[in-house]
Amino acid sequence: LGNPAEKQKMHFTLVLKGHIRVAMAKFPYGTKGFHLDTLARLDLWANQLNYGHGTGHGVGFFLNVHEGPQGISPNPAVNQVFESDMITSNEPGLYIEGQYGIRIENLILSKELSDKEGGPFLEFETLTLFPIDLNLVDSKLLDASEKIWLNKYHTEVYDRLSAYLNEDERLWLQSKTFPI
Repeated sequence: LGNPAEKQKMHFTLVLKGHIRVAMAKFPYGTKGFHLDTLARLDLWANQLNYGHGTGHGVGFFLNVHEGPQGISPNPAVNQVFESDMITSNEPGLYIEGQYGIRIENLILSKELSDKEGGPFLEFETLTLFPIDLNLVDSKLLDASEKIWLNKYHTEVYDRLSAYLNEDERLWLQSKTFPI
């Protein structure tokens, strides 16, 4: 709410870059959560920042808050191989004590991508449909592929939800999902 400071925008964008990197991941069958966790932290680490929790956890049919067996975590004990059709959260964050916290969270579905020369591969499909607050994004920090992902995500959010909204709600959603 309000006008974020440049440092807040930088922090939010670094978290977003990690979120996007996990969402865009294509990885060989046999990959475990501790392999994927680094993707979410690379830009934070480059700025000597980190967060003290896992990047994601399984979401299953028992409706527990954290339900494995899979997860995305720096902890090598979270060592379940990702399988097709697993639902996992993608939720990197950053917390500046006494000031603010950032967490960008979506649910992602692992899907079989291909079985070619390199063996079987998986990718993620983002299931959550809610706009990312562009007021917090420093677009200069995003590379071309991250901008493409964000614009495609926002197009999908608008296209899939707008038919269920009245005119005022559609206008609001349109104002939150414009391309960067």
